Amino acid sequence: MAMGHSARPRAILTQKTAEAEMLRWGLLRMSGLFRKKPVGYDDSEFGMKRVLSALDLTLLGVGAIIGTGIFVLTGVAAATQSGPAVVLSFVVAGFACGFAALSYAELAASVGGVGSAYGYSYAAFGELIAWIIAWDLILEYGVSVAAVANGWSGYFNNALTAIGFGLPEQLTKGPFAGGIVNLPAFGIVFVLMVLLIIGVRETARINAAMVAVKLATIAIFLAVGLFNIHPSNWTPFIPFGWFEHTADGKPVGILAGASLVFFAYVGFDAVSTAVEEARDPQRDVPRGLIGSLLFCTIIYIIVSGVLTGIVPYTELNVSSPVAFALQKIGFNWASALVAAGVIAGLSTVMLVLYYALTRIITGVSRDGLLPPYFAVVNEKTQTPVRTTVITGLIIAVMSGFIPLGILAELVNIGTLAAFVLVCAGVIALRYTHPDLPRPFKTPGGIVLPVLGILSCGALIGFLPFETHLRFIVWLALGLVIYFGYSIRHSRLAVA
Repeated sequence: MAMGHSARPRAILTQKTAEAEMLRWGLLRMSGLFRKKPVGYDDSEFGMKRVLSALDLTLLGVGAIIGTGIFVLTGVAAATQSGPAVVLSFVVAGFACGFAALSYAELAASVGGVGSAYGYSYAAFGELIAWIIAWDLILEYGVSVAAVANGWSGYFNNALTAIGFGLPEQLTKGPFAGGIVNLPAFGIVFVLMVLLIIGVRETARINAAMVAVKLATIAIFLAVGLFNIHPSNWTPFIPFGWFEHTADGKPVGILAGASLVFFAYVGFDAVSTAVEEARDPQRDVPRGLIGSLLFCTIIYIIVSGVLTGIVPYTELNVSSPVAFALQKIGFNWASALVAAGVIAGLSTVMLVLYYALTRIITGVSRDGLLPPYFAVVNEKTQTPVRTTVITGLIIAVMSGFIPLGILAELVNIGTLAAFVLVCAGVIALRYTHPDLPRPFKTPGGIVLPVLGILSCGALIGFLPFETHLRFIVWLALGLVIYFGYSIRHSRLAVA
């Protein structure tokens, strides 16, 4: 009897101990979701070579920004969304990016570490949010490179056709589009892979040369177009209003156009991923971010204004509106030069986005959220060769065999989500680390970061519902990986 009575309290004690242990484990697990990387964390031990100047970083930004947007989306947005007011769409998108760029600049100058929205979110919000944004950036950069490779393929084959060496249709389309493989798209990814393996200094030089080519291309267009503007083409200036809907519910207008042309700015944040390879990151990265964005926004506004002035906006829904407009007004030689410039322009876009993808994955792997295999830096080239090769193979398959279609829309929502978190990160660190040295500080207190959150959040709202749904599915897959692997292998994991 006594034994029975003594066993009962012991059983109760054991049950309570088990419950307490389960509660403690649950609290540890929950706290692990929000563990933060120390502000000012130094990753220099991992062997990246600091060789990039402020000019190099600015040209990286220009290389990423001036490409698909100015050569493709300008016409689509004018014809289907904004009309001649596509100029205002670029202004709206540029302001939203500007708020984010100032926030990026402050964090790049003060937080340190791997850079990018991922690194800044790790310091401001903790591991779970950092992983979500890293997973988001992997989607953004990977899909962007594959999508641009498909566009590049079309221009490249047109150039081959013009000189009598055009590829058969089966080698310019994937199997799902009635062909065998998109060979040019497949091949350009391998060329970029080799460039990135050689070294970042050499890559930056090649990028600078191609940036010079596409800026010369834009100069040719403006030199011809400025003397062939017909002001009547700018009437009506705002045919679709600021934000309306078509009969089938599709959003149109200046604000909807801003959500579309926002793709034109995808990639300027790639400059922040170069923080470990910048000579003086606290000074050079902010200059590269703000300089490239300001320069490209001005170029976009001028080019879109001239484009809609020389050709009626209703005719611009074509794959290469800039080259088409020059051909339309009889300047075939200029059109051919522009087409050649597009090839160089899209090449730099792919190069910078591919570069950013490899640096994000390397940084995430070093933090333990992905297997350490991806964190290895080659001793000779001081570049992440393994990650470059693996991601290159995946992107090559995507661009060569799979029609990406509407997946490219995910790029915009992913980028906007990253910008929102970067702006919020500035606000969070202003309160949690008020005495943190800030060589560059966003002016006006938290006003501009708040405006960045509101403007980028609004542009997310203007995107189609299907885009939001696909984005949620991608994030859900990322959460499965995080809870299945990352949370237990993180370098900040509780012992």
